[in-house]
Amino acid sequence: MQVDTHPLAQWLQPLRRLIKNIIGRLPLPLAEFLLFGLKMAWSCLFAASLLFLLLLTHYLWKPNFPIARYDFLLLSAIIIQSIMLWTKLESFEELKVIMAYHIVGTIMEIFKTHVGSWEYPEYSLIKIGGVPLFTGFMYGTVGSFMARAIRVFEMYFENYPKQIHTIIIALLIYINFFSHHYIWDFRYIIFALIALTYWRTIIHFRPMDRVYKMPLLLSAVLSSFFMWVAENIGTFTKTWIYPSQKSGGWHLVSMQKMGAWFLLLFISFTIVMVILRPNQKHSINQKPD
Repeated sequence: MQVDTHPLAQWLQPLRRLIKNIIGRLPLPLAEFLLFGLKMAWSCLFAASLLFLLLLTHYLWKPNFPIARYDFLLLSAIIIQSIMLWTKLESFEELKVIMAYHIVGTIMEIFKTHVGSWEYPEYSLIKIGGVPLFTGFMYGTVGSFMARAIRVFEMYFENYPKQIHTIIIALLIYINFFSHHYIWDFRYIIFALIALTYWRTIIHFRPMDRVYKMPLLLSAVLSSFFMWVAENIGTFTKTWIYPSQKSGGWHLVSMQKMGAWFLLLFISFTIVMVILRPNQKHSINQKPD
């Protein structure tokens, strides 16, 4: 995007210059580390906004409010996305990723709540199959983060597998989330397939001037941990709860859930790669915001 046509240019450009001036005075390793953290936070803008609202509404919401908490979260997610589109902080291509994962996530939510894997304990008016519609946006935040991080860090993927292989793995992951309730759980075979398929894939990313590398599998493990942290925020705020938390009070979600998030991340990643196709270097119209 051209800087002078960006709706937030008059605020973003001075902020960029200020950050650049401050960071530029620091030793290079520290400067790159801090800028990496800032860019990660910027990439998490949609996800962080929803997590903040989960916490805020948990403490402030009352039963006599004119709108249900879940419906407020849905409207808030729509408003945030509308603002991000209007300000060009998110592109329509990135919105496609969010909506695709919204659909994928909502279908799984309907099934999982019906088989008792977890539940949404509060009332909502806007729901489908008994599931509050805002839940799809929680899955969409993962897609939003991935799409924005690829753009913000100018990522390039080395030795990326054939797309048909990644799609097959994503479909197997999705099928197993349903089928393991009725037949043998083959997730460990899927873990092995992911390792065999992606073990050579390297992410190239640029926090500042220097380009760094990280194995995609390591990135997925680290991301799974932070997704586990986010899930604990969700259950702590009673946005959703597991059966053991309903009977015995809140407790940390099992670390085994990291495995489920690891698998879900590869569904997200496949959707991002199919829609955005970010393997090629960014053109002038795809500069980081």
